[in-house]
Amino acid sequence: MRVRYASFALLLLPALASAQAAVVPPQEHPVLREIVDAVSAERLRAIDTTLVSFGTRHTASATKSDKRGIGAARRWVKAQFESIAGACGGCLSVVTPSRVFTGPRTPKQGVEVKDIVAIQKGSEPNRYIVMTAHLDSRVTDVMNAGADAPGADDDGSGVSALLEAARVLSHYRFAASIVYSADSGEEQDLYGGRIIADYAKDQHWNVEVDINNDMIGNTEGSDGVVDNTTGRLFSEGLREGLSDKQLRLLRYEGGYVDAPSRNVARYIVGLTDQYVPQLHLMLMYRVDRYHRGGDQMAFNADGFPAVRMNEAHENWRHQHQDVRVEHGVQYGDLVRFVDFPYLAKMTAANAVAIAALAWAPAPPLDVSIQSELSPDTTVAWKAPVDSAAAGYRVYWRRTDAPMWQHSVWVGNVAQYVLRNRVIDNYFFGVASVSRDGFESPVVFPGAAGDFHNTMDTSGK
Repeated sequence: MRVRYASFALLLLPALASAQAAVVPPQEHPVLREIVDAVSAERLRAIDTTLVSFGTRHTASATKSDKRGIGAARRWVKAQFESIAGACGGCLSVVTPSRVFTGPRTPKQGVEVKDIVAIQKGSEPNRYIVMTAHLDSRVTDVMNAGADAPGADDDGSGVSALLEAARVLSHYRFAASIVYSADSGEEQDLYGGRIIADYAKDQHWNVEVDINNDMIGNTEGSDGVVDNTTGRLFSEGLREGLSDKQLRLLRYEGGYVDAPSRNVARYIVGLTDQYVPQLHLMLMYRVDRYHRGGDQMAFNADGFPAVRMNEAHENWRHQHQDVRVEHGVQYGDLVRFVDFPYLAKMTAANAVAIAALAWAPAPPLDVSIQSELSPDTTVAWKAPVDSAAAGYRVYWRRTDAPMWQHSVWVGNVAQYVLRNRVIDNYFFGVASVSRDGFESPVVFPGAAGDFHNTMDTSGK
């Protein structure tokens, strides 16, 4: 098997007297289009069909059978990761962290929840990009572990994307490590997300983002809308764990809509618009759907950036339903209701974002802004530890704009003055840029936008 590296023309970056680099790194990357083209709708269909064939993947279902239940499904997913590892010369290692949980949605004696996790190690220590989806499924009664619960969309679509992304990205080598986690226990109380988030914390991973994929294959909503060109990307606007002092500063400095998670979401939206044909991700100003949740929230709770990718239109006839026909209407989460070309686009959006993040340098540190009764704004930052950044790009947008609007390449400096950009009228940020032009997400100034997990749990 050929292993491809991100090979591009090496660019010399001599600094000018003005601190502006003479040569701007490229912002278009053919290798990302190659990754998009490699995603296969037919492979996704084959994976999802196999997942459904296990009858039910309920967290409390059979674990000994080779044909039915969560145990058989977990072993099959593990075997798929191991097969990918065999084809890429051992580039993936597989771990299976587990824990016994008890709760209102588990049997009285509790249930073992086990995640199947593949790790693709990068060349830089302790930088991790995580992709998650949940393997378990359910019917109307969340405690019914015996009934058929096909879970083709919820969340067979996400696990299919997980395995396909791992296959595609295993052909490349990256700076950051990539983690592919098939979680269980999501339907019981987001247990699998807690397992992988705690595993990351226990291993002292610096998680730059978790991209959680939960229901990404349906295109016909309960409202009758059919849309195969739109997805949703949920993210928190305010990070967990800010101290009272930091929250008070937000009133004067801004940052309520610029948590690291939100700026990762902006990053993914921009890449999707640029590289994935006929797909736009809506930037959703919520951590998840209204009063609902997903496995990304465990990462948020631990102070890590995390987002949720989701189809634009959910269908309640298929989600959390017993398989049945009622008044001529088919209920149940069946393979026939998954739009696999659409799922391929959503998978490609994941793969492009993960690759770009893993090839980019780590985000800058200690971003700050200041202006002393002047129309100019000074933006300053520090290079991340062991940085591979060739330079930095400064971004700004109007305070009422959802996406970053303007940017300037400033070279390998630690401060830049934006002339005639009044500090009150704009939000500002900085991204690290590699020699080949891969950018980190934009970092908003202050604690609100800091990507490094410095969560203050004192509440003071």
